[in-house]
Amino acid sequence: MILRNTFDQTGSLRAARFFLVLAILAGAARVWAQAGQPEAASGFVPRPAVTSTGFMAVTANAYATDAAAEILQLGGNALDAAIAAQWVLNLVEPQSSGIGGGGFLLHWDSRRKHISAWDGRETAPRAASADFTRHADGSLATFSEILGTGKAVGVPGLVTMLEAAHRRHGKLKWERLFRPAIRLAENGFAISPRLHLMLSDDPLLRRDAAARALYYQENGEARPVGEILRNLEFAATLRGIAAGGANALHSGAVAERIAAELARRGGTLTAADMNGYRPIVRDAVCGPYRRWRICGMPPPSSGGLGVLQMLGLLERTEMAPADSSSADAVHLFAEAGRLAYADRARYLADPDFVAVPQRELLRPEYLAQRARLIDRRRSMGIAAPGTLPAGHAQADDDAPELPATTHVSIVDRAGNAVALTSSIESAFGSRIQVGGFLLNNQLTDFSLTAERDGKPVANRLEPGKRPLSSMAPTLVFDAGGRLHAVLGSPGGSRIINYVARTLVALLDGRQEPAAVLALPHVGNRNGATEVERGRVPEALALELERRGHEVIRIEMTSGLHLIVRTADGWVGAVDPRREGVAHGD
Repeated sequence: MILRNTFDQTGSLRAARFFLVLAILAGAARVWAQAGQPEAASGFVPRPAVTSTGFMAVTANAYATDAAAEILQLGGNALDAAIAAQWVLNLVEPQSSGIGGGGFLLHWDSRRKHISAWDGRETAPRAASADFTRHADGSLATFSEILGTGKAVGVPGLVTMLEAAHRRHGKLKWERLFRPAIRLAENGFAISPRLHLMLSDDPLLRRDAAARALYYQENGEARPVGEILRNLEFAATLRGIAAGGANALHSGAVAERIAAELARRGGTLTAADMNGYRPIVRDAVCGPYRRWRICGMPPPSSGGLGVLQMLGLLERTEMAPADSSSADAVHLFAEAGRLAYADRARYLADPDFVAVPQRELLRPEYLAQRARLIDRRRSMGIAAPGTLPAGHAQADDDAPELPATTHVSIVDRAGNAVALTSSIESAFGSRIQVGGFLLNNQLTDFSLTAERDGKPVANRLEPGKRPLSSMAPTLVFDAGGRLHAVLGSPGGSRIINYVARTLVALLDGRQEPAAVLALPHVGNRNGATEVERGRVPEALALELERRGHEVIRIEMTSGLHLIVRTADGWVGAVDPRREGVAHGD
């Protein structure tokens, strides 16, 4: 049973470090090009790991990592640092997360030996309808028709969740956690290559007048890499939240302004919806894997259950743990993914609206039964969900969960830890900007159809409901109960595969953290087997096809951030596919 408690509730050095990171990335790219991509068999060139005997912070951007380090050096704890980093991430990578969205947070209290799982997922407005994807004539709208409209926007939950978590776990004053982001918003930050690329490629963001004025030049082209961008309106919004707490966002003028803007664009979210949002603290979902204990988020995230199911299935296939990149290992990993994602689509949703069979899905007997479906020589093709007791929804989800999210991993000097994954869903969310920040499009994470063949879909939209997610902030503990690793990733519905594969390579292959994050990605979401284009050897892809896999070669831009315990302290590693930075002290 899941416990549910509802709450009422600088400059030059920083810039130098940022451009050093860009130089490292550029140098790595030159190495790959000059050598004809010789790293294809093992992935990207690993970014150097960082070691520390004190704290460790890993985020998606150098500015955000600096903010976390600033708070930790002041004596703040892991939760304080994660909050400060999150405000900065909203500013410098607005495509990925922010106060207009939501998130999931795992907090490890090293003194009490206790995990809290904080649910700040967005909720559907009270007036929202399961037919939100249908035209007036009853025909089904496409995803692109809903994106960029008020219909896509759910009630944000990130600020309220972080405020409630800070009341429980924080150490420094709430107001102090905003200063790095406010300072950066007012003084400006250098636009990164990733932000510039995503601004250039996005066809919708320019349509919002406020976003166009902030991120684009007069000719409509994205502001160039390295240009100093100031967001004074966001600084003012942050000042309000710093002084007035989450109420400054969820009530009063800001909430009214959000509601009015969404109504103008066809949305149903109201100021009352904003004011009524409450975060939930749940029990983490934990399970064994070999000699380790893995803990993640419970529903409405499928991340924790999905990762644990995949690991449980792999353990029961007796896969040799040494080489996670062999053809046998990749085949088994893909087949385990088929089975886990089949169960995800059938059974997982907001547990306050749907009976989620969490215990049944992780029962050893059930996992053993499912593992017997895996043929070591031949792919099973599309997997059917497992058969569970009556009373669970019987039609499969078809939500297109997209890969635009961020993740923060932090351990403080006392050994407290935070794994925070947050999102506004697709890149730049709904493309609707209010108060200097973008609003989410998380309602598109509900199933686009409420029922199929007369049977209800578990993840159908209902008023007040939280859409299913794949976000998978994860904590790993050793046999003695000591925290061993903190990790998570962006990546939409591929997150489960990213995190599970990282754990297999880290815990079974015992590879160094930086090398683990540079491995090529493979995975299956109960369809085609996806392999990372240009990184997985062609011979491996052909062998998978010989075993009956439909193989597609695609870009798989994860953003894993990993912290692992060492004999002397901690090592932090970042995904070489993005702009992450680790800092320890």
